Amino acid sequence: MANAFFKIPTPKNEPVKAYRKGSPERASLKAELARLKGEELEIPMIIGGKEVRTGNLVSIHPPHELKHTLGHYHKGGAKEVNMAIDAALAARSSWENTPWQERAAVFLRAAELLAGPYRDRMNAATMLAQSKNVFQAEIDAACEMVDFFRFNAAYLEQVYSDQPNSAAGIWNRLEHRPLEGFVFAVTPFNFTSICANLCAAPAQMGNVVVWKPSDTQIYSAKVIMDLFMEAGLPAGVVNMVFADGPVAGEVCFKHPELSGLHFTGSTKTFQYMWKTIGENIHNYRSYPRIVGETGGKDYVLAYKDAKAEQVATALLRGAFEYQGQKCSAASRAYIPQSLWPAVEEKLVADLKTVKMGTVEDFSNFVNAVIDERAYDKITAYIEQAKKDEGVEIIAGGNHSKEEGYFIEPTVIVVKDPHYVTMKEELFGPVMTIFVYEDNELDAAISALDTASPYALTGAIFATDRLVINELIEKLRHTAGNFYVNDKPTGAVVGQQPFGGGRASGTNDKAGSYLNLLRWVSPRTIKENFVPPTDYRYPFLEE
Repeated sequence: MANAFFKIPTPKNEPVKAYRKGSPERASLKAELARLKGEELEIPMIIGGKEVRTGNLVSIHPPHELKHTLGHYHKGGAKEVNMAIDAALAARSSWENTPWQERAAVFLRAAELLAGPYRDRMNAATMLAQSKNVFQAEIDAACEMVDFFRFNAAYLEQVYSDQPNSAAGIWNRLEHRPLEGFVFAVTPFNFTSICANLCAAPAQMGNVVVWKPSDTQIYSAKVIMDLFMEAGLPAGVVNMVFADGPVAGEVCFKHPELSGLHFTGSTKTFQYMWKTIGENIHNYRSYPRIVGETGGKDYVLAYKDAKAEQVATALLRGAFEYQGQKCSAASRAYIPQSLWPAVEEKLVADLKTVKMGTVEDFSNFVNAVIDERAYDKITAYIEQAKKDEGVEIIAGGNHSKEEGYFIEPTVIVVKDPHYVTMKEELFGPVMTIFVYEDNELDAAISALDTASPYALTGAIFATDRLVINELIEKLRHTAGNFYVNDKPTGAVVGQQPFGGGRASGTNDKAGSYLNLLRWVSPRTIKENFVPPTDYRYPFLEE
């Protein structure tokens, strides 16, 4: 039984609930939001399956309601990070020798728990602490996380079933061993599902993990950890620590058992981590796998025969859903002069109908940015744009942090395609548009290609098929996820594997078997059923 082959259920994408007014799911989620707001949680670290408290409490507040306290987490330091490494390494042998189908079963169970009894709790925690509206929370914290668990289980089976050919009398096998040591997972605030997957993907392949979530995502990280534990994940396989990034990095990157880094965050942080690993390369038992998805300066390029209403809708949704705090968010656009008046008219008119406020009011399309640091950075660019020549703000531009970190969806039109907000990642609700002359498409493409070091997502809008094909080829290296007549956000697991090149990361495609291959070290096994007994080959005969 232990060595039997079990077929993983064919995965299907989790359906997205609509949360329409009067629906049972809307009422249930509203009740969970009220429940969570009515209690203050105390969140410990989880190391070796046990709660660890330091007494150094840090408060958690909704970005859209700063006066409210959701709870407190116990902040740790180097001591707790070392404890987490020790716990991971202690669990390693047992976990890597657990049959693959049993490892898959843990996460298949997690998927069903999340699709059912954990759904409201995961969504509500993400809404309150990360300021996501109901739809953005549902597609992320519920549906995408479920998809990661289900599809990765199927990809795990795919990886293991891919075996080499065998000649007569020979049996060749390929064993996908987990990495030797522990994987350090460093996760962002903006996608709860990414946080779970950065831990779960290596763990499904038999690895053990030290997980440092973003400080601004700890509230929903607790729910992820509770989900893992209820699904039957053994103690020590994933260890959740709350420590400053430099402190955790100092411990992990100097440890000889570091076997991998799974990261989503800023480009500068990722480059520093890579450099630090390189400087310590002589200390490691093996060469650590480095997998990272970082920044983006994602674009929309329209051709003159595109439909204006489609372009305007893609700009609004692509730029301003979740306040532009998606790695894939549209933040710059290149629109032809002949199309611009119609695009501008619809975009500005639609933005006038967009409501901004708390997540508990489901009619709000826009909520708050994540924290004061992000608020100050984004608004500094907006205020500078108000002063610069050749720059016009045609929508938004207002902001306030009196009650929460609120920034209006802001549209900037520039005359210089290399203006600062066309180049630098803002990670907020700011869209910058360059209007190009219809006969200067190639110049617009050149500006698009050279303005930014990133290559994460991009979108084109056109009708003529020959033009579409031409743009696909000319923009080949500008985006790892490329969209034709669609916004550059919303990649779906199993449909559009996600990741970019250039300064946007290692492009290891989360949501595909390619990512899982990074967390194993293959071993080829050749067995000769009838070994030779004479060294002589036929060619030696006289």
